[in-house]
Amino acid sequence: MKIGIIIGRIGSVDGVALETEKWIKILKRLGHEVFVISGEFEFWKMDHKHHYRFPELSFFSAGVKWEQRKAFMEPDKDVDPLLEHIEKLSNKIEKKLSQWVSSNKIEVILSENASALPCHISMGVAIKKLIINRGLPIVTHDHDFHWERGERYVSAHSEINKLVNDTFPLLLPDVRHAVINTFGLETFKNKFQLDATLVPNVMDFDRAYGIPNKDNSYFLRNLGVAQNEIALLQATRIVRRKGIETAVSLIEKLNDKKLKLVITGNNNDDQNRAYYNEIIDQIHDLNLTSQVIFASHMVKDHKDLSDVYAHGRACTYFSTYEGFGNAFIEAVLAKKPIFVNNYKPVYMQDIGSKGFETVILEDNNLTDEKVKEMADIIYNPERCKEIGLFNYNLGKKYFSFDILEEKLRSLFNF
Repeated sequence: MKIGIIIGRIGSVDGVALETEKWIKILKRLGHEVFVISGEFEFWKMDHKHHYRFPELSFFSAGVKWEQRKAFMEPDKDVDPLLEHIEKLSNKIEKKLSQWVSSNKIEVILSENASALPCHISMGVAIKKLIINRGLPIVTHDHDFHWERGERYVSAHSEINKLVNDTFPLLLPDVRHAVINTFGLETFKNKFQLDATLVPNVMDFDRAYGIPNKDNSYFLRNLGVAQNEIALLQATRIVRRKGIETAVSLIEKLNDKKLKLVITGNNNDDQNRAYYNEIIDQIHDLNLTSQVIFASHMVKDHKDLSDVYAHGRACTYFSTYEGFGNAFIEAVLAKKPIFVNNYKPVYMQDIGSKGFETVILEDNNLTDEKVKEMADIIYNPERCKEIGLFNYNLGKKYFSFDILEEKLRSLFNF
């Protein structure tokens, strides 16, 4: 089958982009031909027969930035210009999508969170128009929803709120919804009386990852971690819900100058860099400027991330909210111990209940007891290896590509 994927950005390190890459790999393994249309391909090597960049789909385009600002952040009194903008831009996108479908003879659409979260309203509206006008079958990969983000996607305009509720998620007949956690399943059942398919985030447990070798032996040293120092890894983007301030506090409580916290992600998704600046102030106030390393300039792709994991001792993952938690499974794949907050609504229900060995915080409360538990692991390399191997075997059982292949075989059986 010819499958067309619509996504705002791909080739980046956010969960949606990462999972989409895995879906593409498995869909190809199942014999499908996959086409991708996206606003950004970032670090993705484009194959121009199958990949098409359409700038209007980018979350960072001027039109989308204006749309988001006027819809949710700085609304004008008159909503009409915004509604006209959405109608005009969605029509333009729908026309381009329809041409793309025709030129590639696409038989089924895969919408990657574009029909779940209104971070690009016009794209979601355009996809809805495309499905209505073309009668195409569609699978929507719904990673998270607007009602899970507090006030972020609540508008001062009732017209915008109605548009959002009517479009996200896509509730047309015969749409197949794939959700990434049990909470999503329950939401579709309770809120919409619909069944969805649970497809957990996965990793390729058949490939080498986070393995020390001569090529990466100096990677952490080049970041500023000396040979006799220990690196804890915060392998996430810098956004508030990642709870990075707790990781910084942990470094302070452990009180060891030979401990370094390496933060791999960038702050591109941090509005006005407000959270990033708070972290900088915290680091300064705790006198940790020599112990916290921002590494996004050196960690730009999967290989770089693997090289960081290769020589890190353990991982911090104190998120307060996640749709799933790619970084957790990634640490499991790299055979690294992980310290985690019991993040909502997913961790214990979908991951922790599987039996992974971790140190778990509640509400990011760094008690003396929990800090000691972490220290006992950090300073015991053999214990780190034992935990890493135990968690790896569990991860392979529950979150491997074999699980994804089974799910996609069923989802795309049209």
